[in-house]
Amino acid sequence: MRLLVCAGGTGGGVYPALAIVQAAQEMELIDELMWIGGQNGIETDLVPRAGIDFEPIPAAGVHGVGLRRLPGNFLSLARGALAAARLVRAFRPDVLLFTGGYVAVPAAFAGRRVPSLLYVPDIEPGLALKALARFADRICLIAEESRRFFRGSKKTVVTGHPVRSGLTDWTPETARAALDLSPDLPVLLVFGGSLGARSINLAVLAVLPELLAEIQVVHLTGKPDRDRTRQAAAALPDGLRERYRPFEYLHDEMGAAYTAADVVLSRAGASVVGELPLFGKPALIVPYPHAWRYQKVNADFLSRNGAAITIPDDGLGERLLPEVRGLFRDPERRRQMGAAMLALARPGAAGSIARELAAAAASG
Repeated sequence: MRLLVCAGGTGGGVYPALAIVQAAQEMELIDELMWIGGQNGIETDLVPRAGIDFEPIPAAGVHGVGLRRLPGNFLSLARGALAAARLVRAFRPDVLLFTGGYVAVPAAFAGRRVPSLLYVPDIEPGLALKALARFADRICLIAEESRRFFRGSKKTVVTGHPVRSGLTDWTPETARAALDLSPDLPVLLVFGGSLGARSINLAVLAVLPELLAEIQVVHLTGKPDRDRTRQAAAALPDGLRERYRPFEYLHDEMGAAYTAADVVLSRAGASVVGELPLFGKPALIVPYPHAWRYQKVNADFLSRNGAAITIPDDGLGERLLPEVRGLFRDPERRRQMGAAMLALARPGAAGSIARELAAAAASG
């Protein structure tokens, strides 16, 4: 099949699409492949890195955008629609794959007569995905709970979250060795998304010596706070400095970070809801407060199932240290939360979605 992928913005949309493409390639379902993405998103690096033909188009969001920016964003969407239309006509795809982000909206409109599949990476779809659902022939969901946002639709199927190949190939020993961690101390993994999370970073740095007195910390800081965390690491006293492992970002070693961790502290993006269950890791989840509510819905889903503790962003400074200490000092609670997290996993999601793609292509 000739597959056109339309995804961009954050890793929560790009990584699932990459996993689906990888599964479809391994199943020898793809004859030709093209990816349409934004001009400034994480996909500009990740997609060419995977050896996929990448075409950037203009795109911009309109939900939650100030009035002064709206005219320019609508203009970007119009330009994106024209660029996407040219690419769709030239490529002549058999099927379209959308996984999220406003960049997919102009491509979906341009390819509205082509069979398409929408993968929803969060529990609740955002505004862009709700718009895309009108064009999709099939809608793949991360969990049964997501069906309520598509009431009456006969197009939905629950597949779980597609995970890139190799993410779960690590052992605790190889994972700790790759990250230069001691085998004798427990590990807290901290991350906030592809660009990090300022409030999480600051809260962790504020209590870093106290944390390192008992545990090791793997900290994915994002580029904006890279220098700040390096300075904090250099200021640590001897005996604690080697327990702190700050990284701007991890690509291939992200699976090692998940495997080595005993507890995860993170935002509540799509990758968290999809990837943490595969590793069965108890989590402290801090939803991003300045975006639409999808991160809170993700966090509530994990907490309601006993797999995570949700901490509001404005309470993080007060609660971070006691919550982390409480989990690390209570192995039985960690075990129970880890088992609850593992129960949410749906292995094989990428292959399931790849087969749905092939069926959609055949139906056209």
